[in-house]
Amino acid sequence: MELPPPVIRDWDYPRGTASIVLMARFAAENGVAGLESYEHAPIDGQVDARQELAVVRSLVRGLGGGDDVALRLSRRYRVSAFGIFGFACISSPTLGDAMRFALRYLDLSFTFCIPHVTVEAGRLALTMDDSRVPGDVARFLVLRDLGAIHTVMRDILPEISLRSLAFRHDKPSTVDEYVRTFGLAPSFSASSQVATLDPLFLDKPLPQANDQTVAVCAAQCDLLVSRKRERSGIAQQVRERLVRLGGVDAGMEEVARRLALSPRTLRRRLFEAGTGYRALLDEVRQALAEEMLDTGALSVEDVALRLGYAEASSFIYAFKRWKGMTPAAYARRNALRARPGR
Repeated sequence: MELPPPVIRDWDYPRGTASIVLMARFAAENGVAGLESYEHAPIDGQVDARQELAVVRSLVRGLGGGDDVALRLSRRYRVSAFGIFGFACISSPTLGDAMRFALRYLDLSFTFCIPHVTVEAGRLALTMDDSRVPGDVARFLVLRDLGAIHTVMRDILPEISLRSLAFRHDKPSTVDEYVRTFGLAPSFSASSQVATLDPLFLDKPLPQANDQTVAVCAAQCDLLVSRKRERSGIAQQVRERLVRLGGVDAGMEEVARRLALSPRTLRRRLFEAGTGYRALLDEVRQALAEEMLDTGALSVEDVALRLGYAEASSFIYAFKRWKGMTPAAYARRNALRARPGR
């Protein structure tokens, strides 16, 4: 038997702001600067997945990206962090119902690795697909995402326990944080990233089950997903065109032409989606600028040129608005953190 497949197949979907707020506060508590602007993001806001990926990379650079960091972070993802989506899961009749709900509305979560749940040969297997996750943060995100899922499952059903746990990467020097997070030591150098548990847990009644509450939550999640998919439709298409252009401002007219729309129609649809062309251009340019500066191979002037700025000063002004520092200061800080021993 297999539970329904997850509604999404890839990590590149718009997300709520709760995860980047959580990571920014975790960074601040651990002495990592540069993410302060995210700490007070609007609770009802939405961000592009690449923005969250940029925050993950900043956190990895700042704290070294060790397994212990990812696992400590994962334990911050309590069910309350997921808003109405989490409330619906905790109000479901059984763990199986909560899992089905989570897979149905997975685009209301923050995962980068896509979970697949199967039940066979007397075991329930939760396999994490990280095949499309960027390699530089794949190990970090597998641990964060699976650790977060386990943390939420424990919130939903405190008595739950894993039978086994396996990861593809090599065994680290210590597994203490693994045991703190999952309750057991994993095996390593495995063929897949998978956690297993007794399938009897699927039928366990949840302590806070409430049919009326979960029905109300499901209706609200339907509305949220509907709005998000409407917003992500045209907004995501514009983002994709701007990324292909390397963040260069081709103008709304040119982007509209590539989408086979009139500029007026594109403007109206973006307005209905709660955004605008300039806001999306800013978003794409910020993500691309951070990626280019992170390489350490390009000067500020080179980055400005590649993003289509006529003058470096205009790019510097925009970057200070985004990050609260100049691009040169951002690059120096990251270069310093990348040095051995930092």
